[in-house]
Amino acid sequence: MPVKIPDDLPAASILESENIFVMTEKRADTQDIRPLKILILNLMPTKVETETQLLRLLSNSPIQTDVEFLQMATHVSKNTSAEYLKRFYRKFDDVRDRKFDGMIITGAPVECIDFTDVDYWDELCEIMDWTLTNVCSTMYICWGSMAGLNYHYGIPKYCLSSKLSGIFEHRKLDDKEPILRGFDDVFFMPQSRHTEVRAEDIKKNPRLHILATSDDSGVGIVVSERNQVFITGHFEYDRGTLAYEYERDLNAGMNPHIPDNYFEDDDPHKDPIVRWRGHATMFFTNWLNYNVYQETPFDIDEIGRDRI
Repeated sequence: MPVKIPDDLPAASILESENIFVMTEKRADTQDIRPLKILILNLMPTKVETETQLLRLLSNSPIQTDVEFLQMATHVSKNTSAEYLKRFYRKFDDVRDRKFDGMIITGAPVECIDFTDVDYWDELCEIMDWTLTNVCSTMYICWGSMAGLNYHYGIPKYCLSSKLSGIFEHRKLDDKEPILRGFDDVFFMPQSRHTEVRAEDIKKNPRLHILATSDDSGVGIVVSERNQVFITGHFEYDRGTLAYEYERDLNAGMNPHIPDNYFEDDDPHKDPIVRWRGHATMFFTNWLNYNVYQETPFDIDEIGRDRI
């Protein structure tokens, strides 16, 4: 089944060129079926790229999804025009009275800033609190996962001595968790961050469960008994995303490390090797099926009533 998106969203033409099934609003309105309502809070500066990456993964499911994008009202984007955001994004006041089957909160380039010093932190806290009663399952990505773990469970983040960037081997710790169904014992996930959360802090909270870790990059995937999913990496990244970030930081004079286990022979003049895409697709498909579709009530207005 496809993802339903606005007729003229730029990601639509990209996905269609890849033979990925997307459905325009006009066509979807003629179908007698309730698609899953998915809200994406896109905090990344590269809006179109992130939209395309996430939609690509959400489309690999037999479940039809109706995707909407959310922006922060208390933050002025420096990389995306106000016209674009007005056309394709909603603000929290537009959705606060609605229910959603699933929500994704992305990463953001504010990792080294204290949470309370992020200009939209108060609004984000309001949104994260709202997810407990208005969203069946919320997925937090990278900095989003650290923000969610900190707000909901008091888990601290720690600054790394240098940026963690590359493709890292992770080990599955739980064979029975549905979101990892079909996963190999060892899988790869892109990481791109300056901070971390630590297993010893997470293990102190009985409401949290670590599903995957890496000897080199630490905690990879965490779930909560509130049907929340926290991933410290970027399953959604394309082949060239880390290369783009490396070149950007190099041109900015930041003297970055070459991303680990990414370029062939660790040579930035050679092409990156993709080794995470299969598990990325499986992860998002499992989330839509087991955490969202199998858990959400048919009457969407019933979401969250058991948590009040």
